[in-house]
Amino acid sequence: MGMKDVMKPSCTKAALLFAAMILSDASHAGNEASVAEGPYFGQQPPGLTPEVFAPGIISKGHRELSGFFSPDMTEYYYTLKKTNSEDWWLVSLKQADGRWTVSGMTERVGRPIVSPDGKTMHLGKHYRERAGDDWGEMKSLGPDFEDIRIMRLSATLDGTYVFDEAGVPNGDGIIRYSHLVDGVRQAPEAFGTEINTGLWNAHPFVAPDGSYIIWDGERESGQGDGDLYISFQLPDGTWTDAQNMGAEINTAASEAGAYVSPDGKYLFFNRVVSPPGNYDNIDIFWVDAKVIENLRPQD
Repeated sequence: MGMKDVMKPSCTKAALLFAAMILSDASHAGNEASVAEGPYFGQQPPGLTPEVFAPGIISKGHRELSGFFSPDMTEYYYTLKKTNSEDWWLVSLKQADGRWTVSGMTERVGRPIVSPDGKTMHLGKHYRERAGDDWGEMKSLGPDFEDIRIMRLSATLDGTYVFDEAGVPNGDGIIRYSHLVDGVRQAPEAFGTEINTGLWNAHPFVAPDGSYIIWDGERESGQGDGDLYISFQLPDGTWTDAQNMGAEINTAASEAGAYVSPDGKYLFFNRVVSPPGNYDNIDIFWVDAKVIENLRPQD
């Protein structure tokens, strides 16, 4: 899936009209309030079996990807590509008095995700800083990152970056990290074979405390198409060998784009739900984050 290299500074009139339609399915039968209120859009929390997140509200039969919350859980963002359209959008929703409303749309850049301190929205090799109730102008991460085709960059609370490189055309992209040491950004380095094994390693999510990384890729030991894998950081700073997150999470379809909610309660990810070979319908799924703890190495 390609990405645009520019972001429109504000929503166009057409985009706002499109945004007004995002929650329209929830308004039938006078039932909008019952499905568009509450911390998770009024959804019943899942157990250890993944479920579609907010069907008919967020997941609506198009390509809905890469959903994430602001740290205070009052904003939600996801990327959208409607069937038969070539345009990718970043849709933003805000919660006020418990009720969610669409607040705007911008052209998607990279696979957006917000930093755990809520001050930065990362957009591949670009970023925007929080400016009041909105986000400031787009900036570059700098020359050390300029030549890397970054799709998704995730950050820890201490400023470490974990990011991918689009493995096009051979699926040989790698996942890298960059530490922040005494306020100085360090040059990117590649993780070892614990993480960089197989093909199409991409879209990493690093825990705010840096204790684990979840990403998607293809390996001979996988469940089918792209699967989610996890690696935990050990006390000596090394990383465990990647673990496939299991048959409850991974299927013969493609799973990708993992993300854990700021409260640490739920793991979100994308799953292709259209027929094999067709990527027109990709939904956001969620599952209890206990699935992560169940994979964590025991002392």
